[in-house]
Amino acid sequence: MQADAPAPDPDQPGPHQLARRALFGFILTFIAARTVVLLIMSDSMPNLYLFMHGTHVHHLNYGIFLLSGVSAYVLFWAPSGRRLRIAALLYGAAMALTFDEFGMWLHLGGSYWQRASVDAIVVVAAVLGLIGFAQSMRSFESRHVRASIAILIAVLGFGVVLYDASIKIGRVEGPRLEQLELASSP
Repeated sequence: MQADAPAPDPDQPGPHQLARRALFGFILTFIAARTVVLLIMSDSMPNLYLFMHGTHVHHLNYGIFLLSGVSAYVLFWAPSGRRLRIAALLYGAAMALTFDEFGMWLHLGGSYWQRASVDAIVVVAAVLGLIGFAQSMRSFESRHVRASIAILIAVLGFGVVLYDASIKIGRVEGPRLEQLELASSP
């Protein structure tokens, strides 16, 4: 005879809710980071970069420290409820700051505009999205499956067009972006 499982705490978020919150923080932070970098590089806003002894401290470092802090907080204090939701949001922000410069830490340097960084952002967002929304896929009806297949085909088609366009745009705009990046560093 099995004992009844305890009723879930309505205030305690489940893994799917936490993943959706992390995805929200991830996307919001990625967009904010890229926007700030573009605005600084185009001299549309003041240079907010941190320099230590002439070395630019990239925002992936902020992400690493934030990831370390959030991980320690969740591991050692085991927050619940609202505090756990905030930790998930901060986790997503930290992941975005770190993986936005994935190409730089993968290749130990180079330009901020490396393709590997964008690829990493897409992969991390997809994984968070899958974790966040996979549970609701169990209740799919046939019309949901058909709509999902249509959306998947459209997204894949868009990806092919985007990839082709990015290659062409990269040849034209790549040198200009590199010049902006070089001009904004001391």
